[in-house]
Amino acid sequence: MKARSRVTTHREYFARLDEQQRAALERIGKAVLAAAPQAEECISYGLPAFRLDGKILVFLGATANHCAFYPGSGTAVDAYRDELGGYATSLGTIRFQPDAPLPARLVRKLVRYRIAENAARSRRPAGRTTRRRK
Repeated sequence: MKARSRVTTHREYFARLDEQQRAALERIGKAVLAAAPQAEECISYGLPAFRLDGKILVFLGATANHCAFYPGSGTAVDAYRDELGGYATSLGTIRFQPDAPLPARLVRKLVRYRIAENAARSRRPAGRTTRRRK
């Protein structure tokens, strides 16, 4: 079996998907850009991702059984747990069926959460973690 070559753009990744998966992930990508118009498309860990100010905001992906939105943070999933009640979630992953994608409104909320989270991390002094060492 011939190995698939690595994708380098969102377009290449989406071209490998079926029509329903592609449409669902493209809708989510538009919602991401609506919340973060300066975000750049990129590929990270083999998945379509969006980067802002050099930091990853979110990832998108598809498997044979579902599509996924990866907010890049388990705290984002926890923060919106009530609104994610109808979706399968795990730490940092929201899975959905292509015919029932995440609402654009919720995607925008998750992206804004990630922007704030990345900004807060950037404000920490270099070398500092949230815990002090003794």
